[in-house]
Amino acid sequence: MYVSVMQVSAIQVLESVVMYSKAVAELDHLVLKMVAESYGIEEPYESMRGSTAYVLKPTKYLRPQSNEKLLGVLPHTDKSFMTYLQQDEVNGLEIKAKDGEWIEVDYPLSSFVVMAGDAFMAWTNGRIEAPTHRVMVTGDKERYVMGLFTSIRDHIIQVPQQLVDEEHPLQFRAFDNYKYMHFYYTEGIYSQCPIKTYCGI
Repeated sequence: MYVSVMQVSAIQVLESVVMYSKAVAELDHLVLKMVAESYGIEEPYESMRGSTAYVLKPTKYLRPQSNEKLLGVLPHTDKSFMTYLQQDEVNGLEIKAKDGEWIEVDYPLSSFVVMAGDAFMAWTNGRIEAPTHRVMVTGDKERYVMGLFTSIRDHIIQVPQQLVDEEHPLQFRAFDNYKYMHFYYTEGIYSQCPIKTYCGI
């Protein structure tokens, strides 16, 4: 059977994408296992783990035409459960601190930025916040980023009882991750805190 060079290349790219996604999914499992162990919520995590869905999103940011910084992505929190970002040598990710200052994130090629999404913040009863972030592009090079976004499908997310006490009263009702994302893009896009608008108490 004849297979063209282009077909082989496409197959190789697909295999590489699958291998990369599996590796980052293992990182996700490790991160969430550490979080679950630190909060004593291993059982709730294990019951939800099999419902994790992954979306791999490659992104290219064009270099600005002038010497000024260009806004690549508006300030936002991710609507997913967790986010894993790996970039090339060009920085651009900025995190908003509690005092309102924007802090540039500088991380090497071999590392990842791990961020909680709105769904994860709700699951941890607000113990771990979803950071507001944006992308500012500068310099004379384009920026490339691989992002793996996780969400919980076919499983209702609810705050583990271990994370609710007098000091930490329940902040979020049980919710569906996918229905929340649908709410955000249809009704909640202008809300100051969409997850609280959707299922906050």
